[in-house]
Amino acid sequence: MGIFQKLKDSMQKTRQAISEQVNQVFKVFVKVDEELFENLEEALIMADIGVETSVYIIEELKDRVKTKRIKDGNEVKEELKEVISDILNELDTSMNLETTPSVILVIGVNGVGKTTSIGKLASFYKSRGKKVILAAADTFRAAAIDQLDIWAERSGCEIIKHQEGSDPAAVVFDACNAARARGADVLICDTAGRLHNKKNLMAELEKISRVINRELPGASRETLLVLDATTGQNAVNQAKLFSEAAELTGIILTKLDGTAKGGIVIAISKEQKLPVKFVGVGEGVDDLQEFDAHDFARALFEGEDTEE
Repeated sequence: MGIFQKLKDSMQKTRQAISEQVNQVFKVFVKVDEELFENLEEALIMADIGVETSVYIIEELKDRVKTKRIKDGNEVKEELKEVISDILNELDTSMNLETTPSVILVIGVNGVGKTTSIGKLASFYKSRGKKVILAAADTFRAAAIDQLDIWAERSGCEIIKHQEGSDPAAVVFDACNAARARGADVLICDTAGRLHNKKNLMAELEKISRVINRELPGASRETLLVLDATTGQNAVNQAKLFSEAAELTGIILTKLDGTAKGGIVIAISKEQKLPVKFVGVGEGVDDLQEFDAHDFARALFEGEDTEE
């Protein structure tokens, strides 16, 4: 199965949630008028795109319809796809891993699939011929260290770990030195995602950041937040809170295949200005895909019978 087809299949519930709401509006309101736009806005909000982003989309759509003097509902629908596509294409979704080694810090609350995403990320880069080292710097939970250990074994990557409760920055210090000494291409660091005390989280991430700056000066760095697509608007709130605590460079959105709430990708891109860099489209080790804004927008509206 092709990459696009897998993405499209994983977005079936989201596509239904958005397309069905939108199509219903166009069925009922044939005339291009204020009532059509009001109902479209409501449809987008119902499809988990969020109030702020839905309002923006409709205002932008109205402007374009007016400028282009569009009178046909089908053309309005096409224009709506364009507006959504433009939002997703505004941000750079590529990974900046120019140096050897490059560092990827991964953060996120427990239960969103953070450790699993790191394992899949390791497999992703390993399959592309990269030497990957994992750092088990979520020392708050013994389960996180054990789980990462299993993923390291599964993906054939080395892991640097200390005991539960040890200083995360010390783990990262050892991992930076190991990455440099062993000629690793990518160092992926798991970190604790406790948000109940934002100050502690900020202090911990700042300390880790200082260690990386000192041990690997000039290294390319990505700080990715893992969010669970099934939590809908809650994921948007998490993105906001973590943005305040850390300098995020992007998002890994998990469990896209199990939810109708994939519309939050649009809200996160628009409201938080955070690019989605990877999406989880299934349970398999190779089901973490690089995010392609064009493909996502296409898969969002494409009919069930359309082939790649």
